Amino acid sequence: MEAPFEEVKIDRKNRRIGNIAPELADRCFTCGTCSGGCPATGLVPGWDARKAIRAIVFGMEQEVIDSKWPWVCTLCGRCQYGCPMGIQLMRAFRTCRTLRERDKVPGPIHKGTMMNLQRGNNLGIPRDDFLFLLAELGVEMENDEEQPCPGFYVPVDKEGANVIVTINSKEPFGEPDDMKFWWKIFYAAKEDWTVSSENWEGVNWGLFSGDDESMKTLVGRIVEHMEKLECKTLLLPE
Repeated sequence: MEAPFEEVKIDRKNRRIGNIAPELADRCFTCGTCSGGCPATGLVPGWDARKAIRAIVFGMEQEVIDSKWPWVCTLCGRCQYGCPMGIQLMRAFRTCRTLRERDKVPGPIHKGTMMNLQRGNNLGIPRDDFLFLLAELGVEMENDEEQPCPGFYVPVDKEGANVIVTINSKEPFGEPDDMKFWWKIFYAAKEDWTVSSENWEGVNWGLFSGDDESMKTLVGRIVEHMEKLECKTLLLPE
């Protein structure tokens, strides 16, 4: 009698996503806890966390890598936290991003990563424009009609400061007043702080795009400048 189903062969030795702990992934019994609690469920037709992890288990890594799913996933970790079998879903989906060809990474995050490597921030804001904006905002805070901050200015590249602050480039680009919230706290607390004149970007898009080498490079630049200025604490507001 002919078998009603074709046997599915799983190549466990040659999995491309090797660091998802295959011995755990094979324990998935498709309970749906991951997809049930996932904020991204329903955003990509045909895909959710449960289907993606099962596809990986069955050796369909490339299908998952080429899909939109790893990029819709927010890496919030709810699926992994709720999984009764302890499967490392978040690491699996992050690895899918790493294995995507760089020129096929969707959206602006790869371009932003390259821009950060070249110019020190994701949006390519010129150094002189950035420094001019900081000085201008400092004057605005000092002379604010409702909450003036006498003597306030934005310290740049101050050696020996207690805190060095990174900034999300979207703030100087489109929401500059948002930076003032932190600065008002520093002023009220009489904190000894500073901002770097270069490599000040606080959002590492290499992390989100799966570009581990660029991620390490960008982190290294921030730490290097922090050590050069002999600052004690690094603040990443994001």
